[in-house]
Amino acid sequence: MALLKRIFGFFTQIRASSVKVKIDDQERLRQFLVSRASHVTQTALYGYLRTRAGSRYPQLFANDDFAKAINAAKWNIWLACLSDLAIYAGGLMARERADRQAGTARVMGLVIDRILQDGPPPEAHQEYPVIAADVRKRVESCRWDSVPDSEAVFSQSPDALVRWAPIVDQLKELDADIVRNSVRFRWQEVRRDLRQGLDAEALLAQATDNVTRPGRAPGT
Repeated sequence: MALLKRIFGFFTQIRASSVKVKIDDQERLRQFLVSRASHVTQTALYGYLRTRAGSRYPQLFANDDFAKAINAAKWNIWLACLSDLAIYAGGLMARERADRQAGTARVMGLVIDRILQDGPPPEAHQEYPVIAADVRKRVESCRWDSVPDSEAVFSQSPDALVRWAPIVDQLKELDADIVRNSVRFRWQEVRRDLRQGLDAEALLAQATDNVTRPGRAPGT
């Protein structure tokens, strides 16, 4: 039961994700990235499990091994969601302007470092550090002024759900296209909220400011 509470504790801030906010400093950008990555992870992973399990869905959580598998999978999917959303946010900040490349790179690097600085959660999969390192590398190497304002940016999160969902491979092969499309669909509202709330000028103006230490990513 404690483990089950831990799993659902990962999503305690999901309702807050629908609140429209002004994203005009690094802390608010951090909160947006964390909460929306969590939201897409929750709705995509649990929605897929619920669809596949049908009426047996509540019974899945009585199995401790399966609950642990969900708990481990969610963090890897969350990292993929975080990676996609961070690239999209930085792309909006740069908006095809080469003179914003350095400032955007600094802001996004600082924000991602703050999110990932505490390392793997205790229940995370053993590959979490490797995937987290890939998130950092993707952000560090991104050419921000060439990032399109389109769903094409969200390339890792659809594949992550197919890879990490604790469902037998034969079923995932059958479901792959539908599952990927469902993840892409879930990003539409997030993209809209980010376009409406992001204050790129304010964020870039603070690119050299010191930042305060945030809390851990969701689920802790």
